[in-house]
Amino acid sequence: MIKNSIVGFPRIGQQRELKFALEAFWSGKIDADELQKQAKELRLRNLEYQEDAGIDLISSNDFSFYDGMLDTIVLLGAIPQRFAKLSDGLELYFAMARGDEKRVAMEMTKWFNTNYHYIVPELSKSTRFTLNSRKIIEEFKEAKEFGINPKINLIGPITFLSLSKSMDGSNVYEHFDAILKVYEQLLEQIAALDEKVFIQFDEPVIVTDLSNKQKNYLFNAYEKLSQVSPKLNLIVSSYFDYVDEDVVEALSNTKIWGIGLDFVYGKENFDNIKNIKDKYLIAGVVDGRNIWKNDINATLKLLDKITSNVQKERIIVSTSCSLLHVPYSLKYEDKLDSEVKDWLSFALEKLDEISLISKLFHNDVLLEKDNISLNANTKANHSRKNSSKIHNSALQERLKSFTGQKRELPFEERIKIQKEILKYPSLATTTIGSFPQTDDLRNLRSNFKKNKISQEEYEEGIKKYIDECIKIQEEIGLDILVHGEPERNDMVEYFGEQLNGYAFTQNGWVQSYGSRCVKPPLLFGDITRIKPMSVKWITYAKSRTSKIVKGMLTGPVTILNWSFVRDDLAKKDVAKQLALALNDEITDLQNANIKIIQVDEAAFKEGYPLRKSKKDEYEKWALEAFKLSVSSAKAQTQIHTHMCYSNFNDIIRTIEAMDADVISIETARAGNKILKIFKEVGYKQEIGPGIYDIHSPRIPSIEEMTNQINALLEIFPKEKLWINPDCGLKTRKWNEVVPALKNLVKAVKKVRES
Repeated sequence: MIKNSIVGFPRIGQQRELKFALEAFWSGKIDADELQKQAKELRLRNLEYQEDAGIDLISSNDFSFYDGMLDTIVLLGAIPQRFAKLSDGLELYFAMARGDEKRVAMEMTKWFNTNYHYIVPELSKSTRFTLNSRKIIEEFKEAKEFGINPKINLIGPITFLSLSKSMDGSNVYEHFDAILKVYEQLLEQIAALDEKVFIQFDEPVIVTDLSNKQKNYLFNAYEKLSQVSPKLNLIVSSYFDYVDEDVVEALSNTKIWGIGLDFVYGKENFDNIKNIKDKYLIAGVVDGRNIWKNDINATLKLLDKITSNVQKERIIVSTSCSLLHVPYSLKYEDKLDSEVKDWLSFALEKLDEISLISKLFHNDVLLEKDNISLNANTKANHSRKNSSKIHNSALQERLKSFTGQKRELPFEERIKIQKEILKYPSLATTTIGSFPQTDDLRNLRSNFKKNKISQEEYEEGIKKYIDECIKIQEEIGLDILVHGEPERNDMVEYFGEQLNGYAFTQNGWVQSYGSRCVKPPLLFGDITRIKPMSVKWITYAKSRTSKIVKGMLTGPVTILNWSFVRDDLAKKDVAKQLALALNDEITDLQNANIKIIQVDEAAFKEGYPLRKSKKDEYEKWALEAFKLSVSSAKAQTQIHTHMCYSNFNDIIRTIEAMDADVISIETARAGNKILKIFKEVGYKQEIGPGIYDIHSPRIPSIEEMTNQINALLEIFPKEKLWINPDCGLKTRKWNEVVPALKNLVKAVKKVRES
C-alpha cells in the first residue's frame, strides 16, 4: 500500500555539486562524459536518501541540468528555429538556455510566484513536435537498476501550453492536439518499461483562474492520457494554491489514479475534495516552500479533517510542492544559533517528517526513534512559539505611531527639481548596481568572516575594488555610477545580516536556475536596524569621483519574498517592519548627500498570489511597504527601483502608484512587447528597459544595441529613457562586462548623434 510521496527533490546536491560541475563543463575544465557521470551520482544519491527515509513514491526525471521546462521543450521537440542547426544534445540544450555567439537565449521568467526561473517555450504555426524520450527512459531504467520502482515526473500539457509564448500571434492552444499526440506516444513507451508505472503530471497552472476553454482542454487531455494503458497510474499534481471544485470533479471523472492538492497554501482545497470520488488524494501537508519544522500534531488534525471527505486508505501524505524550493540538508549548519536551528527542516529533514506523519496517520508500528522524533518535534514547536528571540515590544510601539507613506511633492514637480540638480542627459547610461563577484573578492569576504584577515585588511580590499569599479565606469563613459557592491554576498542576505530578527545558514542554497543558486536568509523574528547598513561604502565611492554615485538598497517586498519568512505573523506586518528599517537608511543616505537612491524591488511581481481574488490584499500591503520605505526621501532625492522578469500588464497601475522617479526593468529576453503597456497607459515616470541580457555570456554588438535603443525610442521619448543592462552584473566576468558596457555607451553616443 502506498502511504506517502513527495512531489520532487532538489537537484543541486548537498554542497552545490551540480553548480560546480556545470560551471566546470561550461569553462572546458571537464567534458560531457564527466558531467554526465557527476549528474548520475547526484541522482542516485537522491534516490538513496528517499528510500532510506521510507518514501513510497520516489521521483525520477525531477533532475535537470538547467530547468524542467527546458527539458520538456526538448522532450516535445519544440526547438526554436534559430537553434535548429545545432547538434542534438548538450550543445543545443545549453545554447537554448544561455545563448551563444550567434543566438540569443530563450526567455526566462519566474515559475509562478517563486524565485525559481523557467525557460519559456516559443511556439508558432511552424512549430513541429517530435518525441525525444531518451532522458526519461534512461533515468527510469537507472532507478530500476538501483532497486527502486520510481514514479516519473512530467510537466503536464496544459501547464506547458499555458506558460508558452506565441511568436507569431497565433493561439498556443492550436498546438493542443499535436502536443497531446506526443504525450500519448511517450506514455506508450513508458508502458513498455514495466508492469506498473506511476506518472506524475505537474499541472500547477490549474491553481490559477482558468478559463472555461482551459478547463475543457484539461479534461480532454487527461480523459485521453488516462486511457493509454492500464499499466499506467497517472497523478495530476497541483501546488501553490487551491484547485477549483469543478476542476477537481472533472479530473475525478477521468481514469487517472490520483490528484495532488496543496493544503498548506491552498486551504480552500478542503472545500473542493468532496467530489474526488474513487481517486487517491496526494495530500500536500508538509510545506515544500518554507523551512520551518512541521507541527506534526497539527498536521495529523488536518489529515483527520480530510478524512471526512476522503477514505483514509486513499490519502497519501506528501509535500505541498517539490522540495526544489528549500535547501538540501541541515547537516552542514554548525554555526546557526542552536535554538533557531532546532526550528528548521530542510529537504532531507522533510523526508523524515513525511515518513513519520505517514506512520502516525496510517497507524503503523512506531520504532523507538519515531517516538523520539515526535517528542523532539513537539518540543521544538513549543520553543518557537514562546521564544524571547522573536518579539520586540519597542518596535511594536514605534510601528503604531509611524504613518508616513507619501513623498513631499508630486512626481511632475520632483522631476524638475531633480533634473536641475543632477543634470543628467537624455538616454542617461547606468547599470543596475552590482559588478562581477571575482574569486579574489569572495576570498576576501570569506577570509574576513573566518578571522583570517583583519578589519583593516578587509576594508582596504573593498576600497580597492570600489576604486577599480569607479575607474572602469569613468573610462567607459557611464553617466551615473555605482559602487559595484563588493561588500555584498547577496542583495538580501547583506541587509539581513545587519538587521535583528534574521539568521543565516552556511549551506542553505536553493536553485534559482541552471547553476545559479541563492541562499535565502531566515527571517524568524521582529526586524530592527542595528546601524546604517550601506552609507559607509556608498559615501566612499562618492568620494572617488566627480560623477553621481547611486545608493543601492533592496526593497522591503523583495527582502521579504527572497527570505524564508516566519509563518507566525502576517506578511503585511513583516513587510512594514522591513520598510521602517529602510526608511531610516534612506534618511541616513540623504544626510550623507547621496542624491540618487535605488530601492530594488526585483521580486515585487513574483510575490503576487496566483488567484485574482487574493491579489488586491497583496498589492495593498506590498505597495504600502514600498511607499513607506521611501517616504523619507526629499523631493530632490531621486528614487529608482528595479524589477526583474515580469509581465507588467496586470500591475502597471500599481507600478505607477509606487511613485518611484525611475524604474529599470529586465526585458531583454522578452523583447519590447511587454513595454508597450507603459506607453498605452501614459506612464509618466522615467524608465530604463534593459537593452542586453546579462544572464548570457554573449557580448552584444554596437549595432545590436543601437537597434534596440531605436526600438525603445518608438515607445518612449528620449527625455524619459534611461539605458542600462537587464540586471546586476555580479554573475558575469569582467571580460564580458567591460566590452558589453563599452558597446552600450558607444551605441548611446551613436543614437544621440543621429
